[in-house]
Amino acid sequence: MSDIAMNPQTGTMTVPDVHHDEHGHHHHESFVTKYIFSQDHKMISKQFLITGMMWAIIGGLFSVFFRMQLGYPDQTFPWMEDILGRWAEGGRIKAEFYYALVTMHGTVLVFFVLTAGLSGTFSNLLIPLQVGARDMASPMLNMLSYWFFFLAGIVMLSSLFVQTGPFSGGWTAYPPLSAVGEMSQGSKTGADLWIVSMALFVVSSLLGGLNYIATVLNMRTKGMTMTRLPLTIWAFFFTAVLGVLSFPVLFSGFILLLFDRNLGTSFYLSEIYVQATQSALPNEGGSAILYQHLFWFLGHPEVYIILLPAMGMASEIISVNSRKPIFGYMAMIGSLFAIAILAFLVWAHHMFVTGLNPFLGSVFVLLTLLIAVPSAIKVFNWLTTLWRGNIRFTPGMLFAIGFVSLFISGGLTGIFLGNSALDIHLHDTYFVIAHFHIVMGVASFFGMFAGVYHWFPKMYGRYMNNTLGYIHFWGTLICAYLIFWPMHYEGLAGMPRRYYDYSQWQSFKQFGGLNEFITIFAIISFALQLLFVFNFFFSIFKGRKLTTPNPWNANTLEWTTPINAGHGNWPGDIPEVYRWAYDYGKDGVDHIPQTQPVGANESHH
Repeated sequence: MSDIAMNPQTGTMTVPDVHHDEHGHHHHESFVTKYIFSQDHKMISKQFLITGMMWAIIGGLFSVFFRMQLGYPDQTFPWMEDILGRWAEGGRIKAEFYYALVTMHGTVLVFFVLTAGLSGTFSNLLIPLQVGARDMASPMLNMLSYWFFFLAGIVMLSSLFVQTGPFSGGWTAYPPLSAVGEMSQGSKTGADLWIVSMALFVVSSLLGGLNYIATVLNMRTKGMTMTRLPLTIWAFFFTAVLGVLSFPVLFSGFILLLFDRNLGTSFYLSEIYVQATQSALPNEGGSAILYQHLFWFLGHPEVYIILLPAMGMASEIISVNSRKPIFGYMAMIGSLFAIAILAFLVWAHHMFVTGLNPFLGSVFVLLTLLIAVPSAIKVFNWLTTLWRGNIRFTPGMLFAIGFVSLFISGGLTGIFLGNSALDIHLHDTYFVIAHFHIVMGVASFFGMFAGVYHWFPKMYGRYMNNTLGYIHFWGTLICAYLIFWPMHYEGLAGMPRRYYDYSQWQSFKQFGGLNEFITIFAIISFALQLLFVFNFFFSIFKGRKLTTPNPWNANTLEWTTPINAGHGNWPGDIPEVYRWAYDYGKDGVDHIPQTQPVGANESHH
């Protein structure tokens, strides 16, 4: 204890920085402790990102397979049989496997990519760096959160190889299809593996979320008050709170589903006759609607667990590249808070057609429309930040602006679906697919891409290729609108989702050409994402090297660390913070970092 010194003026104690001692243990890490079982938040963020990218390729490939079926229902593709084997005999996907592809595509992209890949990557990378901490509150739990996610991925992947095939009850896993093994091939072993994988995923999310909350509340550097935090940190904080409060509900729903499947309980099952076995089930007293309540109580906060990190990163990137302070900082925090509260009060708008009491439905209509208000505040503030800004169109900035575009256009169609009278017509049609893919899926991907391009230099000490970035942006934006915008019209015409072949329907045969058009752009879009993956991995090793620690002239603390920071982030003392994160163009100065003391003659923001 003799190394601990007391400062007589301030009364504070100084503890030596063990992380960067010349003979510290971090300099003698083996490959396994540095790259595999690392407890450094920066390495764990890379593990989340690269694992998420692998899953995105798999999930995207699934969508290419079923789009081939939808676009060309009468044709065969021999190469499909080479990849999918007996599930695509003769080069045509089997009907029972089609729904398994849809199920796995939704599960993988919503949970493994846009939840773990987005939050896991950027909460891990940015929370310690932007609040001024050496690492997470618990590096050990942080490591475990990644390995639970990895284990969940292994279990999910293994379900693709079981004899009866992967789970095919939809990514929402509604009973009785998910609760009774005899219902279909995809309700057998694959369903159990799916539920176990999702339970492991929930554990990963809870470990991560508790860690993020503890770090933001307890590990901020000197001077970093809550109102000086960048909006990224506020977004990650509210995301973690949403996850910690809602994921346990889903976990309980899954455990009860496992009980119904394997232990003969009747939580979700009652008075069901199974035609395949010509017998009635003995279950009585359960309610399939109970599962829907438990699922959507997570399911709607989940939308914002995916969207809020993208919102936070878009706010930061738009401000940095507009060279302007973010407009309405406190209003942005308030709207994040309002979204987090309202996210828990709107889940039954997914259930307007379940026989929900119409009066109760009207309450959920009101709350659903209300959540548009804080979302609109954010949009107006982003647009006002861009207004008359000195904008730099980096690939990261383009994706952040693209996020705003998609959030507006996708969000507007949510107003249709939030109205219970309209939703009865539009429910389970292509209109719903178009709405949530644009507002939640593609928009969040754009937020994620913006974050990768913007913070890649911080992660790897190199730049990604800008030309490939511009091709990736414009191609993906055009494809996103050409894929999902036409689906709104199909949905308004009543075209139902989840159907294997529309060519036999007199009503929907007219959309054959449109389905083919959508399929072509889905394939082009998938190819563009492979271009991004190439750019990412090529740039890690061959990208242009960083020459300055702060390439974007940003104000936040992560750019005060060395270009390739070690475990512990700062070689000396952690910098002290004197101001908020958005002093751009103030008093004629381009940017003023948070670590610069406030001058005597400085104007107030």
